[in-house]
Amino acid sequence: MSGGPGERADAPWPAPEVHRLEQVMGTVVVIDLYTGGEPATAEEYRHLAQARAILHRADAVFSTWKPDSPVSRLRRGEIELGEAPPEVREVLELCAAARDASHGWFDPWAIPGGVDPTGYVKGWAAQRALDALLTSRVTGALVNAAGDIACHGSPAPGAPWRIGVADPASPGRLAAVVDVAGAIATSGTYERGAHLFDPRTGAPASRVASATVTGPELGLADALATALAVGGAEALELVESLDSYEAFMIGTDGAPTATARFPFAAGTGAGSPGVA
Repeated sequence: MSGGPGERADAPWPAPEVHRLEQVMGTVVVIDLYTGGEPATAEEYRHLAQARAILHRADAVFSTWKPDSPVSRLRRGEIELGEAPPEVREVLELCAAARDASHGWFDPWAIPGGVDPTGYVKGWAAQRALDALLTSRVTGALVNAAGDIACHGSPAPGAPWRIGVADPASPGRLAAVVDVAGAIATSGTYERGAHLFDPRTGAPASRVASATVTGPELGLADALATALAVGGAEALELVESLDSYEAFMIGTDGAPTATARFPFAAGTGAGSPGVA
């Protein structure tokens, strides 16, 4: 299927033993858990509860839409960083590292209205939720936060996580199919409109129609996808230089470009885009 920026592509996967739709962070987060065909036990459901709690905690702490959230109060100057929950400092430090890695194309401090780490938080929270799901019986797990996906193991023996990237010119179709071993994030304006900002000008900007990044950790992949959407070819070169992260972008003219080792699924015909 291909209804969003990153979606499970059509594949002969079995149904997960646990399938949960969680309304949180202004979207629906999908949690799928595989236990090798055996019914999930109370242990798996305890871990599911922990994962859900992580997502809702992230929403409560980091939401810029909730006026009483610590991040909203921090943005208004009502509290200092030292008075905020400890995960705020953790995320801001990770945001600073992502800003450095992207040479400033991702910069939560350049957002109008004050620092806004939500471009990192959704992926960070989904990754933490995934980590909380894992038990010795879990053979595969996936957390899909509105198309930004963290996954572990596999849905079936020998079956990789195969994720479709929507065509920005026709979002009901796939532009590429990707074998994902860790995380995949996609950014663009074709679904949400002009929500991306150029940190160097403060104005809404997007140099490509769609930007996708894969890697081992979803928070950084999410931030780099934002950087790629804003920075275009210059940011693509930066992702190319990072260990374990790969990128694929579709220009406003529909032209695709990818880093050399972007994990297009074998046999899907998606490996033809020009390589950076």
